Amino acid sequence: MKSIRLTIVILLTLSAIITKAQDTLTVKNVEAILYLGSGTNQPLIVGLGGSEGGNAWTSDYWKATRDQFITKGYAFLAIGYFGSKNIPKILDQIAIENVYQAIALAAKNKKVNEAKIAIVGGSRGADLALLLGSYYPAITCVVGLSASSVTFPGHTQTFDTSCWTYAGKQLPFVPVNEAAVPFLMKGDLRGAFTSMLQDTVAAQKAVINVEKINGPVLLISATKDEIIPAVAMGEQMMNRLKNNKSKHAYQHLILEGTHVEPTKHFKEVFEFLDKNFLK
Repeated sequence: MKSIRLTIVILLTLSAIITKAQDTLTVKNVEAILYLGSGTNQPLIVGLGGSEGGNAWTSDYWKATRDQFITKGYAFLAIGYFGSKNIPKILDQIAIENVYQAIALAAKNKKVNEAKIAIVGGSRGADLALLLGSYYPAITCVVGLSASSVTFPGHTQTFDTSCWTYAGKQLPFVPVNEAAVPFLMKGDLRGAFTSMLQDTVAAQKAVINVEKINGPVLLISATKDEIIPAVAMGEQMMNRLKNNKSKHAYQHLILEGTHVEPTKHFKEVFEFLDKNFLK
């Protein structure tokens, strides 16, 4: 028992040494908490949750992974963009510039290396990460876990608005079409999104311009994703980067599993960041 207690004390002490500061940033329509280690010139990792809402990366569930980033020398910015107090209630018409403002504010911290900013997003947060990277060249790496290649409707009852806005205007989105309705009625989201993507004209207008991202891109998708056709959309993004002769590294890791499977593979995320982002 004494050895167990000693181990716990040591781990708690190391945690206290590693994590020196936690700052809440004040940004319109965004909840942003910056976690800093003890070093200087720390690369910044931005964590974005998905359609579960709230500020996912501040939760106990993600604490171990968040602390792992800190241990490796990163600063970590956890962002909530809907579903919490004082920010939008639902995922609908979220202004991406508000989210970027939080990132820019965190990058100004004297312990953060403002030239090294990577975003890690899951599900709808992956879509947002890719959009931010395509609009803001200060973002120098994007990791998308179960990401979409296009913008989809906001989560309203009528599905007639976009998830995202920029400069006061809705970003083009793929609408719900007649073919998708039967799938929605029986709760088959993957079937619904697959049917929506048959509208190739709308899909082309709503495409996320991943080739504009100013840095390496890692996508992780699962073959049995029950929410979106993530593997197919991931391959489309890889082809887009290839066809536009991206000068940055890009990789699509395809796993067996469901929509949440990519969130279980941060070993691969760290390896990609070590090889393509830090160096």
